[in-house]
Amino acid sequence: MLSTVSLTVLQQLLNLEISDPHGILGMHEMEHKNKPVVVVRAFIPQAREINVIDEKYPTRIYPMTKLHEEGFFEVIIPTRKKWFMYKLDVVGIYGETWTTYDSYSFEPSISELDRHLFGEGTHYEIYKKMGASIKELQGVSGVGFTVWAPNAQSVGVIGNFNCWDERRGQMRLLGSSGIWEIFVPDVKELDHYKYKIRTHDGQVFEKSDPYAKFSELRPSTSSLVFETKHEWEDGEWLENRRTNYPLDGAMNIYEVHLGSLKFNEEENRFYSYIELADMLIPYVKEMNYTHIELL
Repeated sequence: MLSTVSLTVLQQLLNLEISDPHGILGMHEMEHKNKPVVVVRAFIPQAREINVIDEKYPTRIYPMTKLHEEGFFEVIIPTRKKWFMYKLDVVGIYGETWTTYDSYSFEPSISELDRHLFGEGTHYEIYKKMGASIKELQGVSGVGFTVWAPNAQSVGVIGNFNCWDERRGQMRLLGSSGIWEIFVPDVKELDHYKYKIRTHDGQVFEKSDPYAKFSELRPSTSSLVFETKHEWEDGEWLENRRTNYPLDGAMNIYEVHLGSLKFNEEENRFYSYIELADMLIPYVKEMNYTHIELL
């Protein structure tokens, strides 16, 4: 059985040479044999069988056909003409099963306005948009992964949630922004991840997330999905900043590199931020510094 995508495009997908995998994978409305239909495509190398399940009508199950040994599946649904919300019911190569929403059925998790402001350098809260963000899209909980890699040929998110296999996490390039993104359902807080980046000259790099909110302790290097639950108690300081122009007062800056400030020789480790705060802040106040600059 032939795929509804060309052999050239399919090979590019399998070779991780596509900047818009969402244009191939997922559900698409199209004409087939002069009739409107929907087609669903999936690329899951660890799958032996995949069924498409209509979320609204779970008894409507559409078995997919494996068209390539690497794990490319497709099904044409002639009884449907319009896109609908669905899940993939997967049987793995060892008989394991799982059901999930399809990452390639979601709209971009970062808006066009965010991309515009980022491009002109005026997005002052871009840290809230980039990296791994726990969110809900189209009523589905998951994590939006977003990274800037303007010179990459392709980018994939890899993690414990997809067997560290970039083929299952191919990201899309959003226009000319240099931003790559994908929304992955069911990813949980503290799941581990990295980005796998392929350059146009064939080099491959695994990178931690520059916008990661949490990371493994050295020598491990994975980034972790995380959302802080810290409640700030600096209302008094913020009010003082609002009513007093800082440049009208004295400024005495203590510049410090925390890694070399002090080392825990007994336990052969660096001190944590919390431990260092208890050491550093009393000293800075005693010496009449007004600001701390961390290197």
